[in-house]
Parts: sequence; structure tokens; C-alpha cells
Amino acid sequence: MNRLKIFFSILLFLTGICLSAFAQDVPKTVVKSAKAKQMLLGTHRFSLQWISWDYFGKAIVSEKRGSLFITGEQKARKGSDYLKMRGVITEVTASEFKFTGTVEMRVSHINQGEICKREGELTFAIKGNRRYWRMQEMDNPCDQVTDYVDIFFK
Repeated sequence: MNRLKIFFSILLFLTGICLSAFAQDVPKTVVKSAKAKQMLLGTHRFSLQWISWDYFGKAIVSEKRGSLFITGEQKARKGSDYLKMRGVITEVTASEFKFTGTVEMRVSHINQGEICKREGELTFAIKGNRRYWRMQEMDNPCDQVTDYVDIFFK
């Protein structure tokens, strides 16, 4: 049992070093709205309409050394469909945020059930009176469908 504790302690320590090194190389997030930044920080409901608007996943926005990071995941209750998101938020304004990273999804009836990835700079925006940010790159690059990837306000 002690060996297991030592192993996990070392693993956590090394993970912390890697994350710290990564955070040092990441440019600080440009914040043009302090209110919007506060809205973003924390845990949010996260969804892709093909998976469910009834059973949400989670997206978490955290801050380290002036950079905002986002991770998110939604899994289907049945089957192997999922949505994942991971990246660095580069800019926050009153009505949108930009991030550099990856949005990955697998939906059984889209793209022949294969994984589809979007990588690079992506934008999430609030439109009208909506209570969520929606990914603006909605055209699925792997199939002829429109994806609604939403991150809901807390």
C-alpha cells in the first residue's frame, strides 16, 4: 500500500510540474470585460444537441497565472457518443470568448460514427437573450450537419 501511495504522490508532483511549465508558456488571456470573465470562471453545463439537451456534461473554466483554461465533456447515457473540449481561452469580451484548442466529438449517426475534431482558434458567442455561449464554427467539418455546442451560464 505504501508503494502505491508513493507512486501516486510522485505522479501528482510530476503532473503539477508539467502543468506549471505549460501555464508559464501560455500567453495571458486578454480580458476586455471583467464581468464576462467572472461569468466564465467555474463549472457550467455543456452540451451537443446530438447527444442530449436533457442530460448535460460539464465544462470547467479555471485560471492560472493570468491564463484561462477550459475543459469539458459530455457523454451519452447509452452508447459511446461523446463531446470533449480542451484549450486555452485567449480573449474574453462582453459577448464572446475565443479559445485555442480542440473540440472533439463522436456521434454514432454522423461521420459514420468516427471521431470528428475541430482544432485551432474557435469562438463561442452569446446571441440575443440566450443564456449560453454557442460555438460559432457550427458546420461540422466531417459531415454535412450543423452542430450546436453550448456552454450554459452558471
